[in-house]
Order: sequence, then structure tokens, then C-alpha cells
Amino acid sequence: MDESRIALKNSRDIVIARVAGREMARQLGFGPADQTRLATAISELARNVIQYVGEGVCLVADESNEHRISIKVVVEDHGPGISDIEKAMEYGFSTGGGLGAGLPGAKRLVHEFDIESQPGHTRVTIAMSRARV
Repeated sequence: MDESRIALKNSRDIVIARVAGREMARQLGFGPADQTRLATAISELARNVIQYVGEGVCLVADESNEHRISIKVVVEDHGPGISDIEKAMEYGFSTGGGLGAGLPGAKRLVHEFDIESQPGHTRVTIAMSRARV
């Protein structure tokens, strides 16, 4: 299994994570539209980490098997957590003065989306997969 681990500490790291996800998706055979959707979702999640916590990590992994081609991305931090995940997943809700499209937008772009949060740890897992041809 191939994987990349990117420390998220500044805006340059957002680009590094985005490129890592796009490149792995390309290598796995995802088309340009899926590559762009994944890269955009990674950007949104990584930007949230930098904006709200200051640092975290992004793990991009090839989770393919004999039946499916799959890429999984985990973005996590050890910040204050998201007090109301349901509210945070609503378009337009923002605690940072933004548009409130980050989390719900990222969810809409990928095939799988999961978020776990409590004080001291937030983990967002996204994935894209398709049948092997």
C-alpha cells in the first residue's frame, strides 16, 4: 500500500497535500474530474486545519484491492474539536467568518465522508473508489 503523510503547518502544506492526493488519484487511474474533486476536498479540509487549529496532518493512502481502486485521505488535528458537527455540516454555517461551504462542500465532492470530533482530536476521512476495469 502506497501512502503519503503531509504535516499541515502553513498554506504551502495545503498545496503539497492537494498535489499528493491528485497525483495518487492520477496514478491509480482516476480521471481528471475525480482528481480535481479529490484535490479540492483535500484543500478545503487542510485549510480548515490551518485556519482553526494551526497544524495537523494529512494522510493520503492507496486502499485498492483486487476488486476496487480506492484512495483514502485522512485529515486530522489536535485542536478544540467541532462542538456541533451537524451544524458544521450545514451550508452557510461558519465560526470563522467564511462562506460555510468547506465541510459540506468537501463531502459533496467525494464518494465517502466521515467526521469524528471531540476536544483535542478531529479526524475527517474521505475516499473515492471505483471498480477495477
